Amino acid sequence: MADPPGCCSACATCLLCPYSCQWITAKKEKRKGLRTTKYDCSWFFFLFCVFLFTLVWLYFAIIILNDFHNFNEFIFRQRKLWLDWSLVLLIATAVLISYSSVLLVLALCLQLCGHPLKLHWVHKILLILTALVVAAAFTGLGIKWAEEWKSARISLQATGPFLHMGAVGGMTLLAWPLASFIYRTRSTGLRVFLLVVYCAAMIALYLAPLGITSPCIMEQEQLPPKPALVGHRGAPMLAPENTLMSLHKAVDCDVEVFETDVMVSADGVPFLMHDEELTRTTNVQAVFPERAALNSTAFNWTDLQQLNAGSWFLERRPFRTVQSLSPGDRREAAKQRIPSLGQALEAAKENNISIMFDLRPENHSDYQNFVNVTLEVILQSGIPLQQVLWLPDGFREDVKQQAPGVQHVYGRKRLENEEEPVLHVNLPYQDMSSEEIRQYRQDNISVNLYVVNQPWLFSVLWCSGVSSVTTNACQVLKEMKHPIWLLVSDPSILPAHSPVSQALVGPFLQQPCAAAWRLTCTCDPAEGIGDAAGRAVPQHTTPSWCSMACLIALQPSSTYFMIWIVVDCFSFLIIIWAFFLMK
Repeated sequence: MADPPGCCSACATCLLCPYSCQWITAKKEKRKGLRTTKYDCSWFFFLFCVFLFTLVWLYFAIIILNDFHNFNEFIFRQRKLWLDWSLVLLIATAVLISYSSVLLVLALCLQLCGHPLKLHWVHKILLILTALVVAAAFTGLGIKWAEEWKSARISLQATGPFLHMGAVGGMTLLAWPLASFIYRTRSTGLRVFLLVVYCAAMIALYLAPLGITSPCIMEQEQLPPKPALVGHRGAPMLAPENTLMSLHKAVDCDVEVFETDVMVSADGVPFLMHDEELTRTTNVQAVFPERAALNSTAFNWTDLQQLNAGSWFLERRPFRTVQSLSPGDRREAAKQRIPSLGQALEAAKENNISIMFDLRPENHSDYQNFVNVTLEVILQSGIPLQQVLWLPDGFREDVKQQAPGVQHVYGRKRLENEEEPVLHVNLPYQDMSSEEIRQYRQDNISVNLYVVNQPWLFSVLWCSGVSSVTTNACQVLKEMKHPIWLLVSDPSILPAHSPVSQALVGPFLQQPCAAAWRLTCTCDPAEGIGDAAGRAVPQHTTPSWCSMACLIALQPSSTYFMIWIVVDCFSFLIIIWAFFLMK
């Protein structure tokens, strides 16, 4: 097979070597009569599928980074081994995606050069192993961390428009090697099959925006206020969690609420601690090695005060931000002790922030006494009761009687027949949709979602109208002045810059209802046209045009109609050009 123009023999040989693991020149290849067989095509298809599989896993790996600290804690509780497993995940994923990407690029280049796709058996084994590893990762995710599937669905609200444009771009570029293969292959059935599959995939991508929704597609003036920040155990990226230093760092981050966990010592002193054991966040194994495995409530307050609650933070570095701490912060962190609830309440009162806490462990036989002791400390502290947010469900009625000013936060959604109105809810961010958040906001119910660390997730919840978020990364979210992206639904900005969009949508802009396009409109034949807030838009003399315009703007759920049309048309023209050019 002669080299096509523009593909020199040396380049072809360099492509064949890593793909086929053989130094075969173009002349030798021609003498041997090597051609791409159906068997080779099947392996190329498998390579393409493995690439897509690893690409999807890469997306999941990036999304679950928001919650990966919980996974690190889980592994420590099970194995007593601390490691930032997110680095392991990212490195392994990068290796897999890089390997499959390089092979795919080599195969496409070989196809464009007109050379056979003879994949070496070593690559075949490695591709099978790659597919098995990624499949095992997805299986483990589904079994042990099923809530992350919800996280992935939420992430599409932030990335959906960009994934759509990226997928269209990638499939468009695939038109060149596909056209080259179709024109070279002698099998009519294979040609038809590839064209049908490719066309079906492109049509699906072109229509994908019909199913894409995002709360961040709105007008600037419709953007809700920025959610308040709740420090998850303080500011755990800047100081040891559940310490006074962490509380003060959270105050520096402008948090409005310090979220913590409370346990009660054997002699009745409430103190701050998340884990039932002290091994992760103290040096109990060095001070009390024979008692290290005991429950935190088995220690009296005198014993607890002997423990260091900050050295672990510097040694294990639970977050990468630890290495950027100043020498002064390092010295302060190394001296941290377990604080009592009374000390935390005093600090919260001085800094005028609220405190929200869980009382653990809820299955303890003496839990009612824990509640009474905790309430006694709260009442004695002198903190305004409206600054105390009570999370525990156990003996909640007793709390309402003894401390009627305390604000009650519920870890569940409201019920249909609530005897008392629910004013505050505290839920995982996976458990509430954007529509539910908006409804709660309209009903004056404060919604706090946890744990939100990544800017993309904070942006989605901000656009949805959530009241507050619990976060480990208060220093990051504090600096965000607006969502990372906000796509307005005003198409009038595009016609001046895009002849295609002018030609496609120009007729709609001439209609009387063009002004309504600036809003997220709703069309109802019985009620006319209204915006997202339900405000009426004046009726016009051409309702059919108005309804059509609103329908087109709404089908992608108030999305980027103009961008969608322009990208899809541009892609279609390039594909047609590629097939004519390769012919």
